[in-house]
Amino acid sequence: MTVRIDNATIVCHRHEDPVVLEDHSILIEGGFVQDVFPSAQIRNASDASVIRPGEVIDGSKHIIIPGLVNTHHHLYQSLTRGLRSVQDAPLFGWLAALYQKWKHLDFEAVKLASQISIAELLLSGCTTTSDHFYVFPRGSDVRIEAVLEAAESLGIRIHACRGSMSVGQSKGGLPPDECVQDERDILADCGRVLEQFHDPRPGSMRRIDLAPCSPFSVSEGLSRDTAALARQHGALLHTHAAETLDEERYCREKFGMRPIEWLDKLDWLGTDVYLAHCVHLSGADIERLAATRTGIAHCPCSNMRLGSGIPQIRRLLAAGARVGLGVDGSSSNDGNHLLAEARQALLLARVAGGADAMTVAQAFTLPTLGSAAVLNRPELGNIAPGCAADLALFRRDDLALAGAVEQDPLGALLLCHVGRADCVLIHGRTVVKDGRVATLDTGGLVERFNRLVCEKYR
Repeated sequence: MTVRIDNATIVCHRHEDPVVLEDHSILIEGGFVQDVFPSAQIRNASDASVIRPGEVIDGSKHIIIPGLVNTHHHLYQSLTRGLRSVQDAPLFGWLAALYQKWKHLDFEAVKLASQISIAELLLSGCTTTSDHFYVFPRGSDVRIEAVLEAAESLGIRIHACRGSMSVGQSKGGLPPDECVQDERDILADCGRVLEQFHDPRPGSMRRIDLAPCSPFSVSEGLSRDTAALARQHGALLHTHAAETLDEERYCREKFGMRPIEWLDKLDWLGTDVYLAHCVHLSGADIERLAATRTGIAHCPCSNMRLGSGIPQIRRLLAAGARVGLGVDGSSSNDGNHLLAEARQALLLARVAGGADAMTVAQAFTLPTLGSAAVLNRPELGNIAPGCAADLALFRRDDLALAGAVEQDPLGALLLCHVGRADCVLIHGRTVVKDGRVATLDTGGLVERFNRLVCEKYR
């Protein structure tokens, strides 16, 4: 069906720079944007799809932006967000405590938690998310299908990362042995998931990435074998890297080098790799990441929440690195608001580098074109002919935007506290309507989820 949105304020990219288009229309057909044009041209149009579309949406009260792209998450972690015992813990202590909760994960818990996180993402204007799921406890029925089913039920576009941990505490790793898997089993399941679910076509709703968890939970052999398997299938690789000084010390003691040097040694840098965090980087690390076009998922709220540090985003961008945005896991943020994350990226950059360290335009680019580039998705992150029809509509008359929207619609969205999107389309399908998730009863979901958390994860 053809859909036309009229008389909207559109914020999109032209030649990589954000522009604001007033009183414009968007023509959507087959899940993709067919055209973007001044609404005044409709009266002179001759194309039947423009004159008589299947549906017309009045956009006069909306600011429309590209659907936001989240490059790093652990959807299941909404199970343990706000947990009192880890509210003030750094990463390693935080993980050590939470593994004791996560070793009880099962399929239904992961699916419910993922639905909760995805619903929040949708309401923030996020239309594509990467999810790094890496905890497969011994004896559990957990499979990556729990995440895939959650994504399908809500209609979000997903990069489901089949994560892995193989080095437990008995072998010098951080996770308990109950949470790690045999490497042969890991690789076999990675192959199965790629064969069964990976869809590399432009506009696909579901892709599989392979994602060993971290330097302190996997072996060099598994990292190499995983990279080879992913490259056989044309899939992306993802992991955590250079997140904390504890991780850096671990790598120096165990491998005799820094985290980025270790990844480089394993052939784990390149255009098919994206790394979460990259907080503690040397000048040589920055040059290497930029030269190899390795993607970086910047997670400012998580880095602040855990006290991990402030990434050098200004230097990375200046060097030509590909940088996107991620909300990270719901236990280390502890929310799923990607537009608010862009605001946080802006503010954190300015704390570190001054008022000119990041512009509003740069902050907007991080979860749009930046994140799309990190996931190798050129059809995402913009509103232009040929792009997927992933759109987030925010009301111009939102109280939080009053006054600011008349000054600068883009600045209003990035600098003010916008609560939620009014409407969200993914591949041309409405998934949020009137500020509510349209694809699932979130009231019933929250009730079931809170009951589960009380019973098993407090």
